[in-house]
Amino acid sequence: MELEEKFHTIKKPIMVLGTSSGAGKSLTVTAICRILKNLGENPIPFKGQNMSNNAWVDCEGGEMAYSQALQAFACGITPSSEMNPILLKPQGNSISEVIHLGKSIGTTTAKNYYKDWFIPGWEVIKKSLESIYERNPNCRLIIEGAGSPVEMNLIHRDLTNLRVAKYLNANCILVTDIERGGVFAQIIGTIELMKPEEKKLIKGIIINRFRGDLSLFEEGKKWIESRTQIPVIGIVPWLNDTFPPEDSLDLLERKSRFKNPDIKVGIIKLPSISNFSDFDPLENEESILIEWIKEPNSLKHFDLLIIPGSKQTIKDQIFLEDSGLLKNIKEYSKTNGNIFGICGGLQMLGTYLEDPFFKEGSRKNENQIIKGIGLMPLSTIFHKNKITRQITSKSIWPSFEEINGFEIHNGITKQDSNQANLKIKPIFEDLDLGWYAENNYGGTIAGTYIHGIFENDKWRCQYLNIIRKGKNLAIPDKKTKSYKIKRESIIDNLANAFDENLNLTSFLN
Repeated sequence: MELEEKFHTIKKPIMVLGTSSGAGKSLTVTAICRILKNLGENPIPFKGQNMSNNAWVDCEGGEMAYSQALQAFACGITPSSEMNPILLKPQGNSISEVIHLGKSIGTTTAKNYYKDWFIPGWEVIKKSLESIYERNPNCRLIIEGAGSPVEMNLIHRDLTNLRVAKYLNANCILVTDIERGGVFAQIIGTIELMKPEEKKLIKGIIINRFRGDLSLFEEGKKWIESRTQIPVIGIVPWLNDTFPPEDSLDLLERKSRFKNPDIKVGIIKLPSISNFSDFDPLENEESILIEWIKEPNSLKHFDLLIIPGSKQTIKDQIFLEDSGLLKNIKEYSKTNGNIFGICGGLQMLGTYLEDPFFKEGSRKNENQIIKGIGLMPLSTIFHKNKITRQITSKSIWPSFEEINGFEIHNGITKQDSNQANLKIKPIFEDLDLGWYAENNYGGTIAGTYIHGIFENDKWRCQYLNIIRKGKNLAIPDKKTKSYKIKRESIIDNLANAFDENLNLTSFLN
């Protein structure tokens, strides 16, 4: 039975499919969510299955993709793992952790995933949809597809595109990226590979990332509509060219743009990096320039070096050593520069990492205990069960502030009594959430388990001011910009830009 038959009063869902990965589905859903919120509707985002290590933790401690959390913010609602019932977190070597309704339930190889997890996956998707509608009978689902809906070798076991569209009898929008080239082939090829009952669901086409004069595509628009009998409901311009500098989409797409920064930040590009949205608040600071570090080199030109979260901490620690970056980091620690580790990055700053259950990248024929970077007297043991929870605490350093964020980790970290020569202090009143130390060269070394730490505006400001003082820079006298207010402003501007170039009228029945 289609869900529409079970819930007769539901508003018609809108589903955004793409001609390929990276066509712009996620931002399109984000924009539509805000547009409908502004129209007084009750939109709720949904993506049946997502593959990402950039995660969020909801109020119940459930993991979900950050992109669906961002879409929930666009709707003005609290994120919930029901909005992303299946999350696959890649671990490398074609292995992923499987998360259903926010909880880790195992691992799988790509080869075995659909054999072992297809049926339970579809059941958890249906369960989530029914739960959302039971609690929000007047909502309108805004659904994001994944990749292309017509990967012919996978379509019979695709959990998150046309199967969901048909189950909900959704009005579907097909988004294509003209910047990639071959836009006509993308659209026609995608539609021609659909079955007749699937084609009927496609009610509109969006041409995304168009550069130049929109009128120049008028003939192309007419050709597409004549060939497909589907209206082109929007030609969305290249938005980074139309946003003012202070309201750039860089916040959402993580591309640093400031050319005359007070502070230069280097972030280690770990092979298994996770939760890179942790750095959005830094990238939104006008005085900061961020560079991603992918290979060994001198780090002395950076004022702040960040070791981010990792999905495979042991594996990434071995990468640091084998690549030569570990040596670079140790050399950097003997300067007046500053080092900050988040989650896996905090664990790597310690002296030892122990992986008895092979949770963090150890192989069964390798030593389960390896050395960390050794800059903080901390030892970490990775346990079977994962800690996932939202956090509210109070910081002691660099200022007394209430802090909000979340944790996602298997490791339990304690001070290493065998390294009494290294002195550290707690950052928070909750003593196991993070530590810091001042080195002998005028810099600091610090780390925390709290994802989202830089979203705390006053805390972020005080931490950056420590770095400014170390460079003998003046402390800004203007009030700190709120990251969350800025994020809301950017979502509003994103929605306005889409709304000016998009006709959603036919979808709101």
